[in-house]
Amino acid sequence: MAQIFDPLPSDSSSQILCCYVNATNKIQIVRVTNVPNWYFERVVFPGQRLVFESLPHAHLEIHTGMMASAILSDRIPCDRLQVEEEIEEEPDLVETEAIATLAIEEPLAKVTC
Repeated sequence: MAQIFDPLPSDSSSQILCCYVNATNKIQIVRVTNVPNWYFERVVFPGQRLVFESLPHAHLEIHTGMMASAILSDRIPCDRLQVEEEIEEEPDLVETEAIATLAIEEPLAKVTC
């Protein structure tokens, strides 16, 4: 994932993909700290998901907005926000004729919403 506006320093080789979700009903400002020569700060609205690249040793500061101020409400190590990138395998292909000849049986369970 490219961060066009604020790329990580070019000498950083161990980048990780991170995800943070604002689960509050307040606007938050998030800031990655303790990475030399790099500034990363974003506004995250309630319910919004922020995906970003960082370094494992960095910390994400969460500042929660109040009336005309913001309070440092949390500081999370970025390695705890790391997203595992899954490589999707090719799905098994089934021939069309085989699907047409399969008998549809009763469902195993009934789902009620």
